[in-house]
Amino acid sequence: MDKITFAQLPELFEGVAQIFTEKKDELCDMDAQMGDGDLGLTMHKGYSALPDLIRENAEPDDIGKTLMKSGMKMASVVPSTMGTLMSSGVMEGGKALKGKSEIGPAELAAYLTAFAAGIQKRGKCQLGDRTILDAVDAAAKKAAAAVEAGAADLDAVINAAVEGATEGVEATKQMTPKFGKAAVFAAKAIGTPDQGAVAGRYMIMGLQSYICK
Repeated sequence: MDKITFAQLPELFEGVAQIFTEKKDELCDMDAQMGDGDLGLTMHKGYSALPDLIRENAEPDDIGKTLMKSGMKMASVVPSTMGTLMSSGVMEGGKALKGKSEIGPAELAAYLTAFAAGIQKRGKCQLGDRTILDAVDAAAKKAAAAVEAGAADLDAVINAAVEGATEGVEATKQMTPKFGKAAVFAAKAIGTPDQGAVAGRYMIMGLQSYICK
């Protein structure tokens, strides 16, 4: 696939919704060990709502404005900490694509980079804090590197992003959590991946499932 058109935008995020339908219980089980146990529900609810929010808030031929408006609406659907981070990422990603009518390799990398920046800004977290940021930032950097290396299609960019996210998840196994209830269980976190980072990887895999179908 060499581009995603404005009309295809809801379908792109339906790929993300589908993966969270499949991984909902797994993420809830992981989260129950270190947090509130509702991570899978949050990701499933938020991303299942997003395709329709995109349709309802469409700004014709402006992918960026559409994502900004849809992300804002998504925040009210999932008003939890992770829900707020996800919607902030979508909104910030939208800002990077303002005025764009299609997503090519460079735009996809720009979206992922801005998504990670949105999470960092809203969550006030840093790389190495053992959060979703560690996965999505690594994904964004790999995607950007693929574009700089001359990636001609979206498949190459999103595959690089998934590779980066996988490396980011693996790195969290040696990090100590600093936020939320996970910080209370810091001692048992070593050796296990951060559940938020895993969710971030699944999100990017959801995009991959549509782009590489």
